[in-house]
Amino acid sequence: MRKEDLGQFMSNQFTTSRHQDPLARRDFMLRMALAGGGLTLTGAAACAPAGTRAPEAAQDADASGREAAFELYHEEYGEGPAIVFAHGGSGTHMSWWRQIPTFSREFRCITYAQRGYGFSPDVPGGPGRAAFVDDLRSLLDSLGIERAALVGQSMGGRSVLGFAAAYPERVDALVMSSTTGGYRDDELDELRAAAPDLGRRSAFAPAYAERDPEGALLYRMVGRTNEHLSRGDDDTPSAQTPAPDIERIVDAGVRTLFLVGERDTVAPPTVIKGLQAKMAGSTLHTFPESGHSPYWELHEEFNQVVLDFLRG
Repeated sequence: MRKEDLGQFMSNQFTTSRHQDPLARRDFMLRMALAGGGLTLTGAAACAPAGTRAPEAAQDADASGREAAFELYHEEYGEGPAIVFAHGGSGTHMSWWRQIPTFSREFRCITYAQRGYGFSPDVPGGPGRAAFVDDLRSLLDSLGIERAALVGQSMGGRSVLGFAAAYPERVDALVMSSTTGGYRDDELDELRAAAPDLGRRSAFAPAYAERDPEGALLYRMVGRTNEHLSRGDDDTPSAQTPAPDIERIVDAGVRTLFLVGERDTVAPPTVIKGLQAKMAGSTLHTFPESGHSPYWELHEEFNQVVLDFLRG
């Protein structure tokens, strides 16, 4: 990221082909800084700018058996067909700042902080990731969205693949970026075990931090908003978690695109390619110079690839 790009990020306003959204990028950055500084929110609307929709509320039992309200924080930009962005384990709703200005010109974009991340802290004793699919369904229901395109990065793939398997009739298109979405079988386990060693686990390729030190720092700043939470593996599926039924997605004819960086040390490219081969009709795009986060490392190429897919 060039310094002038960062300056524009902090000062310019998002615009769409239909209207100018009142949320300024400087407000977006300010919220990030406040969250990183330990701001405690009693309700997401407490610091929500104009144009930000009210968060989702669900009821979960706390450790004492009493009902506790869970709030799912989200923001909306633009008008048109709906597209939902689900972030990875080092992200929040803010992770998609390089996508929203582009996609909101022709889509109704929804970004949200998944349960247990950012402005969506889970309730005491809450279900955590086990509720990701139900949370996404509740979000779409509350917004009156019957069908949407879904984009999931790393951990976010669990939400979107699980949702597509459970409700394929509600998915216009599915984009799986650097993720197997919690799917596993013996063949993929073997591919994962045999994956070549590409170096230490990292959110991006080593060359990215050298090429764009400001962007690498901003990525880490977003991730630090989650440091008080327990951290798990973004992409490795749990043996105790049932795998999504990908045949339901294939049988329903849901258009599916897989994206992977050839230098990904978290979600091995061989494993992603193995899953893509199991989903007839799906397509694959690789980023030779990217690590685990092509949406961040090579955002212009990522955006164009996904836009072309959605438009098709």
